[in-house]
Amino acid sequence: MKLWVGLGNPEPGMARNRHNIGFMAIDVIADRHGFAPWRKRFSGLVSEGSIGGEKIVALKPLTYMNESGRAVQPAGAFFKLPPDAITVFHDELDLIPGKVRVKRGGGAAGHNGLRSIDRTLGTQEYWRVRLGIGHPGDKARVHGHVLGNFAKTDEDWLVVTLEAVSDAAPLLAAGKPEDFMTKVALLTKDTA
Repeated sequence: MKLWVGLGNPEPGMARNRHNIGFMAIDVIADRHGFAPWRKRFSGLVSEGSIGGEKIVALKPLTYMNESGRAVQPAGAFFKLPPDAITVFHDELDLIPGKVRVKRGGGAAGHNGLRSIDRTLGTQEYWRVRLGIGHPGDKARVHGHVLGNFAKTDEDWLVVTLEAVSDAAPLLAAGKPEDFMTKVALLTKDTA
């Protein structure tokens, strides 16, 4: 069993924010792989399903980004999961839009959702699926960038990237992050 967490903010008006790409990815994965309907649990929304024979519990914290760990920690504890059975899908400023990278551990790089999860789990040794949203070029514009909505011009790469992440999800479920990244790159190569 694995816990896959999409990060975002629950406010309806924030649904299209760049910061919510983690929610978007988990929604597409749950929908395309026939997960059960979402229900409230662990200070979030939970949906369960199976990908490639692996049971996946999907979680969207409703705690707001800065308190994401308040949902992740109790869910992981309830299912008795070690940190390396947890994968967090989140926005990444340091990757160009549409680029996807997976890594285990590492710092929060200023991401308050990851910082909250690090603090509540007491470790950084969980998996991260880093979904590139690009950097606005100026540190003073970062806040507005991540909390701004995706532009119409972003739709093409965004839809293709989210579908590619969903299509490659069985490789991630099987514990093959390198193969997952390769498949996502192949499925998105014409949108870069």
